[in-house]
Amino acid sequence: MAHQYPHPMRHLHEHNLTIERRLGDAVRARLPGVFGEFVMFVFKQAWACLFGGLLLVMIVATKYLWNPEWALQRYDFLFLFAIATQALFLRFKLETWEEARVILLFHLTGTAMEWFKVHAGSWAYPEPGFFKLLGVPLFSGFMYASVGSYMARVIRIFSMQFAPYPPFWTTVMLAVAIYVNFFAHHFLPDIRLVLFAATLILYARTRVWFVNTERSRWMPLPLAAFLSSLALWVAENVGTATGTWLYSGQLQGQTVSFAKLGSWYLLLYVAFVTVTLVSRSALSRAPLQMVKETRARSTRTEPAPPPQRG
Repeated sequence: MAHQYPHPMRHLHEHNLTIERRLGDAVRARLPGVFGEFVMFVFKQAWACLFGGLLLVMIVATKYLWNPEWALQRYDFLFLFAIATQALFLRFKLETWEEARVILLFHLTGTAMEWFKVHAGSWAYPEPGFFKLLGVPLFSGFMYASVGSYMARVIRIFSMQFAPYPPFWTTVMLAVAIYVNFFAHHFLPDIRLVLFAATLILYARTRVWFVNTERSRWMPLPLAAFLSSLALWVAENVGTATGTWLYSGQLQGQTVSFAKLGSWYLLLYVAFVTVTLVSRSALSRAPLQMVKETRARSTRTEPAPPPQRG
């Protein structure tokens, strides 16, 4: 009998899970082999970042379609669009209420950082808006929420497990230190190099186990964080190219500094630890091993369940 282990996908609404399985089966049937693996990986990643993707598309679309003389300002439309999108995600159970509460926490911490950074002159939002507080349009918090949404959804969609995972309290302490440094480096020495080293030391042994098609695969967690930060850096360039926000001293058409890639890398650990508050079943203190699992019509290789989780 196949051994089952718990993972966050159990929270996914059965209707949506059926749709994802059918789409996956259709892709595997038509695109076997390495190419099919690649297409499935891209498809699943796109599905995981649906919230952020929709918001990014709307940022670009409104840049070229919006008339500044309209009664509703562009920032205000983006805010209302983000609220409506979040409501639809909950209505169709693309996110659970439990996940939404944690994503809201990351939303609020991101908005607090936005207020501070705009006041400190790090970047600015040049357009007017009614839903704009302390120089920050309220839709900006949803950009952070979209990162949290991606984290929660990608864990479910890829049936992710993180092992061997360091003691949870140490990950929380690191996340707090990273968040505090985003504020403190304006007054005190910047310790981001120490924080970079801390992420590598703390998560050096942690593998991200994931199921793309039929076989479980893994990659080092720091590598996954770097690749994710690179994608966010590209998205940020889209935001500045449309003039939605601008960094201090950034010239028209100039790309965002690569230093911001490092900032996103660190912030991803804050988002990840926040999401793991409701995804603790995906964390394993013990290493996972590969075991053969025979199913009808297929043989799958999956991580074996550890003796304990934390």
